Amino acid sequence: MIRNILGSVVALAGAASAVLSPFRDWYAGRAGHEYRVRDLFEGITATESGVLVSILLPFLVAALLVIAGVVLRSRLVVAFAGVVVLGFTILWMVRQGQAAGSLVVGGDGAGLQVGVANALAGGALMVIGALLMRGRGRRSRRGAGREPVERYAAPAADQVDTWPPTQEPGMSVQQSPWPEPEVEPYTGPDPRDARTRSYPEDDPRDPVHPPHRPPQI
Repeated sequence: MIRNILGSVVALAGAASAVLSPFRDWYAGRAGHEYRVRDLFEGITATESGVLVSILLPFLVAALLVIAGVVLRSRLVVAFAGVVVLGFTILWMVRQGQAAGSLVVGGDGAGLQVGVANALAGGALMVIGALLMRGRGRRSRRGAGREPVERYAAPAADQVDTWPPTQEPGMSVQQSPWPEPEVEPYTGPDPRDARTRSYPEDDPRDPVHPPHRPPQI
């Protein structure tokens, strides 16, 4: 979020610098809006240009692209706008150098002036702003269609008590490789043990050992 705000501010500052640059002197006291866009492709001439068909036109288009890129949080659009400003400025420098024979930077206003510096700085700020922006959250879009993955998969039916831990309640145990001893089912107290007998021996009430009766003939 902070990077998007910082990158947007830098890019917008670059767009403002680029738009204002044609209203300042570019070369030998000639303002940037006096150069026609067609002069950049056909050669620099002394013919003055209207504002809307001057070099200001591509800079206005680049500024609108920056605003759209900031609103949409698109790094690609903002960077493209910076490349447009830098490209037209460098193209003008090439044509001006061909027309004047050479490009010079003079403090007396005979060479490149502050308008060119503003245009170059504006395009560079747009590109830097695009690099600072994070853009839209791609991770959230990628993870939206994925199903949640369980941390521990359900164990197989024959591996309920094996390691690693399962999702069964209670503490997990490690299965022993040795067979567990079988416990005989409980069938009641031992009738031969006198301590557990409820009736004395040969008692008719004893259901386990009733008294022996002689067979009847």
